[in-house]
Amino acid sequence: MEGSKLLTGTPVAAMTLEVVILAAGQGTRMRSQLPKVLHPLAGVALLGHVLETARELKAARIHVVIGHGAEQVRSELDADDVRWVIQEEQLGTGHAVLQAMPGVNDDATVLVLYGDVPLLQAQTLAELVARAPALLTAEVDSADGYGRVLRDEHDQLQGVVEHKDATDAQRSINEINSGVLAYPAALLKNYLPRVGNANVQGEYYLPDVLAMAVGEGHSVAALRAADANEILGINDRVQLAEAESLLQHRRARALMLGGVTLADPARIDIRGELHCAEDVSIDVNCVFEGRVVLGRGVSIGANCVLRDCEIAAGSTVHPFCHIDGARLGDACHVGPFARLRPGTELAAGARIGNFVETKKAVIGEGSKVNHLSYIGDATLGAGVNVGAGTITCNYDGINKHPTILEDDVFVGSNSTLVAPLTVGKGGFIAAGSTVTRDVQDNALGVARGKQRNIDNWQTPRQRTAGTEHTTKDNTQNRDAGES
Repeated sequence: MEGSKLLTGTPVAAMTLEVVILAAGQGTRMRSQLPKVLHPLAGVALLGHVLETARELKAARIHVVIGHGAEQVRSELDADDVRWVIQEEQLGTGHAVLQAMPGVNDDATVLVLYGDVPLLQAQTLAELVARAPALLTAEVDSADGYGRVLRDEHDQLQGVVEHKDATDAQRSINEINSGVLAYPAALLKNYLPRVGNANVQGEYYLPDVLAMAVGEGHSVAALRAADANEILGINDRVQLAEAESLLQHRRARALMLGGVTLADPARIDIRGELHCAEDVSIDVNCVFEGRVVLGRGVSIGANCVLRDCEIAAGSTVHPFCHIDGARLGDACHVGPFARLRPGTELAAGARIGNFVETKKAVIGEGSKVNHLSYIGDATLGAGVNVGAGTITCNYDGINKHPTILEDDVFVGSNSTLVAPLTVGKGGFIAAGSTVTRDVQDNALGVARGKQRNIDNWQTPRQRTAGTEHTTKDNTQNRDAGES
């Protein structure tokens, strides 16, 4: 796992694990029409991160309690392994978990998570589950607003008191309740209906089940997280930005430990999955979205955006490139300032140069499209050279049509290839041609307007200057005649 060395402990025992995720709150402090749990963190909804962690734990069932914006949340993140539970009224965490319990097996261990606490790692939670019944806590410098963990003289958990209900002495405690707990389902089903709401908020607090268990002689573990940042909850956009920084730092660190060189670990954005082999090099301000795979020795220049692409070993992407839905073979070169759109495939050694755009284009081994060109709905064989300013006219306003350039074709600069079109092996297109008919193997295609040269040609500037001179002479002559 990324980063954490958590508490030493017992390995996870064989058991049935069911996860309950609380995601019903409105999140008024976000000041947004978007439900809080759908705000993106590293390109994924907050709740999406929590669901990913639950799946990593191999939970038998995942129950998500929703309320505010329920339909929007469900439509964004619905999946076959999620059971959605509606909390009609938001009456507190205890009430929220209670809504999910009818769908939970009595012999399961229940792990309670929160849709706005996205940084928890599976390693941390696996140990908590192994100690169930157990509560995850953390020691922080400032505990204002958090529930405090109460321990006895033997350091055993006695319960949790919310900040608003705490005495001054209790508020001096810096060990806080994360709200994350692992509990036998049978105990939860026993205790939750008995939780009261005699507190300042008038809510049914989930942590009250801890004191109930202790009061009946059950031992409840309170595990301190090694990294308090894991339990960071998102309540406003400031905390969302803090979580973004923490998550990007965690991911950058994992990359570097895996053999990747980052020019500046603070200037990389991973908004999905980034899989790197050894000796990959990534310059500053690069953004990775969706699923990106970089082979051994790949070099990514500054200010690039890569989305859902695969780049094979030894390839170089120069600065300011946008690669989306493309696949690059070994030792390819792209950019700078190139855009590769979905369906682009580059064979080994292919080159795409500056200010070139490709879409649904297969570029053969060793072929080159080096400057200021657009290649769309096209298949290029091996050893093809496309000159500067070449475009494939693939769209007639209704349908897309293919352009095929077979092996060793040479296309001169400033050529227009009107699809559907095939240029045979070794074919040559003269610069400045607009080609509308197929060119056979080893033939030269020339399609230019007839050149006409005009002697003693005057530019518009020259003609204007000549007119001004004539007018001035006429004026002088008229004035001279009147004198």
